[in-house]
Amino acid sequence: MGFNDDVKAAAETIAAAETITIISHIDADGIASEAILSQAISRLEITCRSVFVRQLEPLTIPQVPSDSSFKIFADLGAGQQNLLHDRGLPEKDVLIIDHHVSQPCEREYRQVNCLPHGHAKMSAAGVAYLVAKALDPANLDLAKTAVIGNVGDMMARETCGLTGMVRDVIVEDGARHRNVEVRRRDLNCYGTATRPVYLSLAYNDDPFIKGISNNPEGAKQFLRNLGIRQQAGDGRWLVWDELPQEDKKTIISALAEQLMAHGEPTDRLLAETYHFPDELVRTPLRNAQEYATLLNACGRWAKPQVGSAILKGDRGSAYRDAEHMLSNHRAIIRDLLNYILDTGVKVLDSVQYIHVGTRYPDTIVGIGAGMALSKLDSTKPILIMCTVPEDENLTKVSMRTTERVVRRGIDLQKAISDASAEYGGGGGGHKIAAGAYIPKTAEEEFVIRVNRILKEQFGAAGTGNR
Repeated sequence: MGFNDDVKAAAETIAAAETITIISHIDADGIASEAILSQAISRLEITCRSVFVRQLEPLTIPQVPSDSSFKIFADLGAGQQNLLHDRGLPEKDVLIIDHHVSQPCEREYRQVNCLPHGHAKMSAAGVAYLVAKALDPANLDLAKTAVIGNVGDMMARETCGLTGMVRDVIVEDGARHRNVEVRRRDLNCYGTATRPVYLSLAYNDDPFIKGISNNPEGAKQFLRNLGIRQQAGDGRWLVWDELPQEDKKTIISALAEQLMAHGEPTDRLLAETYHFPDELVRTPLRNAQEYATLLNACGRWAKPQVGSAILKGDRGSAYRDAEHMLSNHRAIIRDLLNYILDTGVKVLDSVQYIHVGTRYPDTIVGIGAGMALSKLDSTKPILIMCTVPEDENLTKVSMRTTERVVRRGIDLQKAISDASAEYGGGGGGHKIAAGAYIPKTAEEEFVIRVNRILKEQFGAAGTGNR
């Protein structure tokens, strides 16, 4: 069967269920997937409950209820089907909605997975939306949530915009419903809805602009030299979204000149971005990137249900809780970033690494590592390890790299999956960001093995690790 056939069959199966349990991941994509599915199912007046899990693994599989409800696994499950088998879940009671590499299993669980059908740039939220649309074409309003999930899962990062079916179908559905606004050639920069312009420029390193990236004062002076008004009459700092179009053009042209002056390409200066006109201005809910960060903060601080409530329209207590978590999230990550830089990383041929022990939650270490890359040797992927609170015999491993390194042939998902499998662990993710759980006793050997795999990847691409 083709992908559309799988989507249609999944919708028919869901519509026939009496009670449903959704088991979903805690990141932005997983939370968005759950919000899409739970709303679409509730609109059919089918009883539905949700369970969020940090990872589907032996430690968390008991959280999957053993009742008679039909179970939908969202943004997980494809690579953990043996766990579902071990849990005793029959094929007829399970549906997997995912976008990760599928694991062979004795039981053939029903799946809607975009990856085997060539849709590599679609996240689970995109798959969930297509199923919701097949359940009822009136579910167009949920396209907005699917856009957030896809952006949150970095589907737009490599190509500076969403592509393929996500762009052609889901984004267009959102635009047609008028709760998604598409800006085709906008500044490729984070924080355009909430950060002062100079901080958005300074905290952005994709592309890295000498004298501006990682240099707030330099960014501020850059804008002064261009004659850009940076503050409102009351002294409030203006955000990118508030600038006149002419000022935006002036800034973009000057940034392009700065890149070319240093022999850098300008291909990542602009991106297609996605905004939500139905949300309040100067809030993280105004664009897809910042909305996804808010959801990630909820998930990583063990309150994914708060993120789900916001996606379903709660702008009261849930949104206030999320703002608090986002503020705390950023403060802890800043502290983690400083710790990495102050402590220093150990450097091998093709990877740099650090172990933070129990100092920081395992749910955020990857984010801090990614931020540290711009201040370290960005030509080598970074690997960060920490102790898992629930089981001190396990170590969580997160890896990050840059788009430039990915283009040189590096695939962190494959590297970390292959290495962790050798030690009885499990891993997954994407070329640019991946994670795994390994036995604590295998830490040193694991790092050496990852370094060897990455060295082979660099060599296969003929790039070395320059």
